[in-house]
Amino acid sequence: MSDPKHSFHSGKKGTAIAVRVIPRSSRNEIAEVMSDGSVKIRLNSTPEDDKLNTTLVSFLSGILGVAVSNIEVIGGATSHSKLVSILDLDSGTAQERIIQNIA
Repeated sequence: MSDPKHSFHSGKKGTAIAVRVIPRSSRNEIAEVMSDGSVKIRLNSTPEDDKLNTTLVSFLSGILGVAVSNIEVIGGATSHSKLVSILDLDSGTAQERIIQNIA
């Protein structure tokens, strides 16, 4: 009997984006998409890690039109450079929505 070929995955699909966060700004906004492809985001939050990450997730939820529960900071939690995972949103749609909302 031959071994069947299976490909396992979590069943979740989405995208990840690199983000550079600038805290203590006058308002929450997407500043630009930088030359390395990361997204510069200004936030009116202080740089306290949990508060900054919570503000970032909430802001991206509104911009991208996905639930807060589908967005997670998966890298750089204590840094200004972060990797953010977004479930149930493909990379093309994420890019389009980010570009539409550049300040």
